[in-house]
Amino acid sequence: MKKLFAVLLALALMLSAVSAMADTLTIATSPDFPPFEYLDPAAGEAPVGIEIDILNLICEKLGMELQIEQMDFEAVLPGVKAGKFDLGVSGISVTDQRKKNALFTDPYCLAAQAIVVVEGSPITSKADLDGKKISVQTGTTAETFCMKNFYDVSPFAANADAELALVNGKVDAWVIDDLTAADMVKVYNAEHDVKLVILDDAMTTEPYAFAMAKGQEELQSKLNEALHELLDAGTIQEIFAKYEAPYTAPEAAE
Repeated sequence: MKKLFAVLLALALMLSAVSAMADTLTIATSPDFPPFEYLDPAAGEAPVGIEIDILNLICEKLGMELQIEQMDFEAVLPGVKAGKFDLGVSGISVTDQRKKNALFTDPYCLAAQAIVVVEGSPITSKADLDGKKISVQTGTTAETFCMKNFYDVSPFAANADAELALVNGKVDAWVIDDLTAADMVKVYNAEHDVKLVILDDAMTTEPYAFAMAKGQEELQSKLNEALHELLDAGTIQEIFAKYEAPYTAPEAAE
């Protein structure tokens, strides 16, 4: 009888642990990508931003608790693929190459890769980048696009370092997602005499979504359902407005 009780107790504890796991959505993120993810001193250096707000609302709809794990961007997708995290959340662009190794939610916005230069630079358009050195963040579509198109690329683990390389004259331009470029350039220009400029000519346009491991179709379906509720209600657009970020609906890509 005691043995049966012990077995039943162990089974109950195991089911309880599984249930607890199912109630938690663990995301991997690189919080150096404002306004999507960044560390807020006012929140005790906790990650905040557009995607954190979206995922908090999705978790509310699904009855789940959001758990955030921080790391360099280049470790996000491999961690998701290995099953260490439920979701990759770092301003991730959906590409055919990434679809080979991960599932994605439906896109929630459309973004562009911006070209940033120092004020007075002879580079005024994408065509002027031939033969120039470009800084990018490692593991991003900016890096992939620039390398695929045979630009002279200098990769950095963090966008702050890629920006610094431009400021210090180690590169001629910096390629980064447009909304993050707008945020970081605004902060930099407010503190320095020599300004940074975002060119009107973008590198490329791409959709943003959340990534998960192959085989997680059930999670994908639940996330998509909640995500579309937020899109249909205009909540995603309101979140972008909260962070003073322009919003382009994913349908604009169709």
